[in-house]
Amino acid sequence: MTTQQVKQIKTLLSQPKNIVVVGHKNPDGDAVGSCLGLCNFLNQIGHHATVVMPNDFPEFLKWIPEADTIVNFEKKTSKARKLINHADIIFTLDFNALNRTGDLEPLLEKSEADFIMIDHHQKPDNYAIVTYSDITMCSTSQMVFQTIEALDGTKKINKNIATQLYTGIMTDTGSFRYPSTTAKTHRIVANLIEAGANSAEIHQNVYDTNTPDRIKLLGTALNNLVILSDYKTAYITLTQKELDEHNFKKGDTEGFVNYALSIKGIIFAAIFIENKQEGIVKISFRSKGDFSVNEFARNHFNGGGHTNAAGGRSETTLQKTISNFIAILPNYKDDLLKNV
Repeated sequence: MTTQQVKQIKTLLSQPKNIVVVGHKNPDGDAVGSCLGLCNFLNQIGHHATVVMPNDFPEFLKWIPEADTIVNFEKKTSKARKLINHADIIFTLDFNALNRTGDLEPLLEKSEADFIMIDHHQKPDNYAIVTYSDITMCSTSQMVFQTIEALDGTKKINKNIATQLYTGIMTDTGSFRYPSTTAKTHRIVANLIEAGANSAEIHQNVYDTNTPDRIKLLGTALNNLVILSDYKTAYITLTQKELDEHNFKKGDTEGFVNYALSIKGIIFAAIFIENKQEGIVKISFRSKGDFSVNEFARNHFNGGGHTNAAGGRSETTLQKTISNFIAILPNYKDDLLKNV
C-alpha cells in the first residue's frame, strides 16, 4: 500500500461513516475472514460497519467469530439493499471485478459510496477510488492486516480479529504450503497468535469437520480421477447425480482438486463439478511451478484467479467440457513438460 493510499483511507475514515464490507459470491475462508476482520476493526475505531455477502458460505466456516452477523443478500435482500444504499464507504474484499458479486452487481454499480478495493487477484477493474491490489500476496486477509498496520491500528487487533484473519490466511495458503506464503506471512501469523488466535483450534474447526457423506463423496471423486501423464495433468469429475447421492452441501468439495495435484509428476490439476441448477460445470484449477492456471482459466473457461490457483466455468455439458479441456492441452504441452 502506498503512502498516498494510506493518506486517502485515513481521510475517508477521519469521521464516523456507514460502511459496508462486501465479499465475492460463494465466499471462501479468505473472503469471510478478511471481511469480518476488517469490519470488526472498523467498528472498533468508531464506524458503523456491516459485512454483506452475495450468498451463503460453507458450514465449516460458520464457527468463525461474528460469522452470524454477516448479511446474506440472497436471504436478507431488503436489509442488504438498505445497508448498501445508505453506505458512505464500500470496501470490496477478495475480488476485483463487480461481476464477482453475482446478483449484488447492479446494486453496487448504482451506489454513490466511495469504493475501496483490497484484493490479490490479477487484472483489477477500475471502479474504486483506492485500489490496494497486490498479486504477490498470499491472501486478502494478510492485506487487511497490513492495512490495519498502515492505519496504526494493530493494538486494536483482539482475539476475534486475530482468529478471523488467521483463518483467512490459513485457508488461502493451504495451511501455509503454497509458494505465495512468505516470511512476512509467518511474521504476521505470529502476531495474530500473540493477539489470541488459537492455531490448533482454528485448524481443527476448519479441517476436522468431515461428515460420512463428505468422506464418501471424496472416495467417489478419487475413483473418478484421470491421469494424463503425457501432459503431467490429472483431473477429477463429479456429476450432479453423484453429488445428490452423497447429500452434497456447499463447501463439501473444498480441497478435492489438491489430491490430484499431489500425485508425483503432476503439475496441472482440475476438478469439474456438474451443477444442474445453474446449468453450468464449475471448475477449479491448480498448478505447480510457473504454469499459469489463471491464464488458462481466462483464455478458455470464463475464469481467472492466481498463477497456481484459479476457477472457471463451462456452460456446456460435463462430457463436452472434459472433451474440450483435453483438446486444449496439446497447445500447452511444451509449457507443461518444462515445469518441474
